[in-house]
Amino acid sequence: MKQVKVFIEKSSYGYSAYMDDTPLGYSVIGEGKTVEEAMDDFNQSYVEMRDYHERHGKGFEEVEYAFYYDTASFLQEFSKAFSLSGLERITGVSQTQLGHYLHGRRKPSLKTIDKIQKGVETFAHSLMAVHFV
Repeated sequence: MKQVKVFIEKSSYGYSAYMDDTPLGYSVIGEGKTVEEAMDDFNQSYVEMRDYHERHGKGFEEVEYAFYYDTASFLQEFSKAFSLSGLERITGVSQTQLGHYLHGRRKPSLKTIDKIQKGVETFAHSLMAVHFV
């Protein structure tokens, strides 16, 4: 089954979720005031698109999709859980730079995106190893 990336980005409404440029003969989007709402709307829109194609006898290629954040949307969404200071310790990227990305004043390089990704994954892995008594 084809793998498709669904990008989550901050929008004027809240958040949007949309498919990458995969030549499928259809496209799906979702919107919401929160990331969760945008993802839920995307999932529902996917089902509706599939059902529409089936009702009209059109071919529909089923795909597996995964959600991907742009850096600004990730920082916005998780700012309620992490301070920029905490993210600096987790990722090694300075608070100043993270602030620029959060507010859209700058875009991170691919190298910086990779650094943020690895730092967050390492931190998440550490959290998964925690057990309480």
